[in-house]
Amino acid sequence: MNISIVVAQKEHYAFAAEICDTIETSALQRGTGIAKRTPEYIQKKMETENAVIAIIDGKFAGFCYIESWQHGQFVAHSGLIVHPDFRNLGLAKKIKTFVFEYSQRKYPEAKVFGITTGLAVMKINSDLGYKPVPFSQLTTDPTFWKGCQTCTNFEILKSKDYKMCLCTGMLYDPKEKQKNPPKHPFNVRIWNRLKEIKQALFLKK
Repeated sequence: MNISIVVAQKEHYAFAAEICDTIETSALQRGTGIAKRTPEYIQKKMETENAVIAIIDGKFAGFCYIESWQHGQFVAHSGLIVHPDFRNLGLAKKIKTFVFEYSQRKYPEAKVFGITTGLAVMKINSDLGYKPVPFSQLTTDPTFWKGCQTCTNFEILKSKDYKMCLCTGMLYDPKEKQKNPPKHPFNVRIWNRLKEIKQALFLKK
């Protein structure tokens, strides 16, 4: 099995529709909200070298893209996905690590953040040195939050004045980086409980 993780280029345009379908199908299967993206949007990320793709034996295996906000002060990694045919290979962490290191080179001064409901993504972020933070510490750029409008949980976010949702905010600040950055222990039991509490509060009739 030949695994290649690279910065996506125009030669990968052909995978854009499959990437969008895989992201949406995965979200529906998990029952989680996700902001939808079009093939044209994915291709634009490839054109500007703000996307990473994993290819295995010539087939699309995984993907993630970079977004920058407030003139590069903040960077987010979005759309992290692994194709069902290539799961359980540790590929998600490899892609996330690659895009994390790549974005630090491309945007060395930026704070790296993300919002997610996925425990697997939270675990990967925690291992990379992210820490959970309130939404107030994330970008204030309205364009970022506008991207949540296609998420099934958008009404919850809007009702909480964009300060809270089912997603958890996580942040990596390069200014706090040390030679051996301390990791923030990820306890699945605690995060599952937090998720249950949020769902009980926000999804109650």
